[in-house]
Amino acid sequence: MTRTDRLCVGAIAGAFGVKGEVRLKSFCAEPSDIASYGPLFTEDGGRSFRVTLTRPVAGALGARLSGVATKEEADALRGVQLYADRDRLPSLGDDEFYHADLIGLEVRDTGGALLGRVHAVHNHGAGDILEVTGAGRREALLLPFTRAVVPTVDLSIGRIVADPPEGLE
Repeated sequence: MTRTDRLCVGAIAGAFGVKGEVRLKSFCAEPSDIASYGPLFTEDGGRSFRVTLTRPVAGALGARLSGVATKEEADALRGVQLYADRDRLPSLGDDEFYHADLIGLEVRDTGGALLGRVHAVHNHGAGDILEVTGAGRREALLLPFTRAVVPTVDLSIGRIVADPPEGLE
């Protein structure tokens, strides 16, 4: 299992105002912390930005990005995901994981049978859900990421042990 050196911490939702500000969606536990993890990078690492938060806006944060001075420049960045160096992010507790570290892990049931691999991690407000694909599955298996359903996550060997509720297997 390879560990990524940069993790996605937010995305630019578009321009905000006419002076080059952007609407910034933060994926951080504390949304305003995104500014302290900079500089932030585009996915390919081709550009980096210092972030200055200006104000909260509906569902996002207003922000200024270094090197972005006009509405047109801000509009051109719509949809760009922003990444922070892992070593700039806070240390996690024993039972906490960055989503990027879970994606690609092998998932086995408590009897050792392969269920697939984590394809994505979703959160629609009620907690994290692991999307498990592969192992001959026609449809993804969606597992609540709770201690009861996922008792073991071992990043060192790249494996999750899951105990899916009856009917989810």
